[in-house]
This record gives sequence, structure tokens and C-alpha cells, in this order.
Amino acid sequence: MENSEKVVAVIMVGGPTKGTRFRPLSFNIPKPLFPLAGQPMVHHPISACKRIPNLAHIYLVGFYEEREFALYVSSISNELKLPVRYLKEDKPRGSAGGLYYFRDIIMDDSPSHIFLLNCDVCCSFPLPAMLDAHKRYGGMGTMLVIKVSAESANQFGELVADPTTNELLHYTEKPETFVSNLINCGVYVFTPNIFTAIDDVYIGREGIANLRRLSNFETLQSATRNIPADFVRLDQDILSPLAGKKQLYTYETMDFWEQIKTPGMSLKCSELYLAQFRYTSPDLLACGDGNKSATVSGDVYIHPSAKVHPSAKIGPNVSISANVRVGAGVRLSGCIILDDVEIMENAFVTNSIIGWKSSLGRWSHVQADGNYNARLGTTILGEAVTVEDEVVVFNCIVLPNKTLNVSVQEEIIL
Repeated sequence: MENSEKVVAVIMVGGPTKGTRFRPLSFNIPKPLFPLAGQPMVHHPISACKRIPNLAHIYLVGFYEEREFALYVSSISNELKLPVRYLKEDKPRGSAGGLYYFRDIIMDDSPSHIFLLNCDVCCSFPLPAMLDAHKRYGGMGTMLVIKVSAESANQFGELVADPTTNELLHYTEKPETFVSNLINCGVYVFTPNIFTAIDDVYIGREGIANLRRLSNFETLQSATRNIPADFVRLDQDILSPLAGKKQLYTYETMDFWEQIKTPGMSLKCSELYLAQFRYTSPDLLACGDGNKSATVSGDVYIHPSAKVHPSAKIGPNVSISANVRVGAGVRLSGCIILDDVEIMENAFVTNSIIGWKSSLGRWSHVQADGNYNARLGTTILGEAVTVEDEVVVFNCIVLPNKTLNVSVQEEIIL
């Protein structure tokens, strides 16, 4: 690889209209900044980008207000010693349309390759290996793929790849009948020719619009009628038409992959990232045997500012944020505890997310059955919820600023 070859990375972070399934947690914080394993969601793909050789720039593209990302972007740029910049779209343009809208800025470093990542996927992001494979294939783009169960495949983009060359032969977004158990992970690397391909979509649409003016032919209209002219989707508008044309290739990951659509899934992904820290950032994982510090079992993250009583038992899969106070005899497992929470003596928390500034009373139980896909399989307390002494909360979602003085189960408390 020549030293002059530069790489840039673009991470799609979406916008406030996108995080609705993430309520009540997205009331307080843009979903991409919600902490998984103690680090903002978007931090995991960003730190993976740091491992790409000759990386010149990371761009976050979305339609949140710039002020919501300003603090994070400046701190992560300083931490990684790498320019990270937030680019605000004027309106939703689709993943390919958003990339194209900022093409001049993205091409400013004259990169030979452009990574495109979705912020709401959780995986090990094997980016350097993917780039090497992409160069071997010699195509315009390479997408990360994974094998999943046949039952769950149709929730995603299904694809068929050549078993020998790994060329993408066929691509269908959320098909109605089974196509394949290989799915699209939402992580790509492209050459700058991707911009020409997106340009071709725009030109094709102009052609159809001109035809439409000359013709009443209904079938021409149905294909593009409901899509704004400048909205270009990577999957339907680029991947599907270019499959089988020796332009797109696949790179299969054998590691974990999940999509972070709901708070319950964020708990599962926090667990996956904590487990990955064993290999990538063991210094972030807590340890303790109950003498001077709490007993820790499994993978646990504890923010340096948190105060945890030595008699507490923590883990596995626990993430404790800034300024949290954990009292004597507390038992925590499978949970995310957000900033400024107080957990009093002998409280018990499992399969739950405890919102900012909440407080859990003595001997209270906040728990769920832990089915990540069920609507109430994870208990979620919004910001500043008070659970009084000895109250049990099971399989519930509680909106901000509520006080619970009686036990509740299987309820959404508005």
C-alpha cells in the first residue's frame, strides 16, 4: 500500500425521528451517545476506525443539532488524536444520499477508500481485514456480511454471494420469502466511484421524470412515485441494481453482530462489547474480590467516579456510569446504571437499565426476565425515577420523574 493512499470513514448517526423505539432513553440523549459498556454507542465504531491504516478523517453524518454532538466530537478528537467532524444533513436523504450530499467534504483528503458504517450496529468491526479483502477483490465496494438463522434472516437485507469469489450476486432488502441466511451488516468500504454510482441514480430518475411528462404510462410511476428525488437508499438503489455486475463483494465476519434498535438490545450489545474489551481494552474492565473493593464476577465496567461499597456483588455484564453510588450488600447483574444513580443497601437489580439520577430504595428489586426481543423483557427506568424501599419492579418501562411506592409488574408506567 502506498503511503499516499488515504482512507476516510463516514458513520451514519441518524436523527431524533429515528430513535423513537429507543424511548424513554432517547428523551435525554441522542441515541448514538447512549453508553454501551460505559462508552457512547458511536464510540465503538469510531475506535474501530482508529485501527485502519492511513486514516485521515472520521465524519459523523446525521440530522441531530450540531450542539448535541459538539462536546463529544471535540473530546473524542483529542482522545484519538484524529480529526472527527459532525456533518448535519438539512433533511433525511437516505444513507447513499447523505454520503453524496457531503461528497466534496468527504473527498477533501483525496481518499482512495471510504468506509461507511451505521452507528446502530454492534460488531467487532474488522475494518483493516475488510480493506485488505476489498483491495484483493478489485471492485467498487465490499460489504460486511454474517450468517444468521433462517428464521431471523428476513428482518434484514438478504444476499447471495459467490462462494468462491465472494462477489455479491443478488441483494434483497427484507424479502417476503427466504433468499439466504447471509445478511448485510451495515458496514461497507467503497472506492470514490460510489459517488458516480449515486450520480447515475439521480440521472436515471431525471430520465424517468422526463418520460413521465411525455407519457401517462402508470407503471413507470409506481417505482419511484413516493421517493423524494434526492433520497437515495444504499440498499435498494445501489446494492440491488449493481449486484452480479462484478462491482460489489462481500466479507464475512465470524464474530458477533446485532442491530441496536431497542433499549433491550442495548443491554445485549453492552454485554457483547464488555466481552470484547477482554481482548481490546482489558484496562477498562473492573476487578475486585470483596476485600477493599466490591466482588466482581464476569465482565464489568465501573466509571472511576462511581462509589461502590466493598460488600456489593457486581456482575456479570454490568456497566456503571459516572457518580453512581452503590450501597452495602447491593447485588447487580445484567444491567446498565446511568449517571448519578443512587442504589441503597441490599437492593437487587438484574436485566434492567436504570436512568440518570434515579434512586433505588433499600431492599428494592428492579428486574426482568431478560428476553432482549420482548417489549417488556428488560426493565427500563427513565430519568429521575424513585423506587421506594422494598418495592419490586418486574418487566416494566417507567417514564421519567415517577415515584413507585407499590410493586408493579408487566406495566408501562406513563
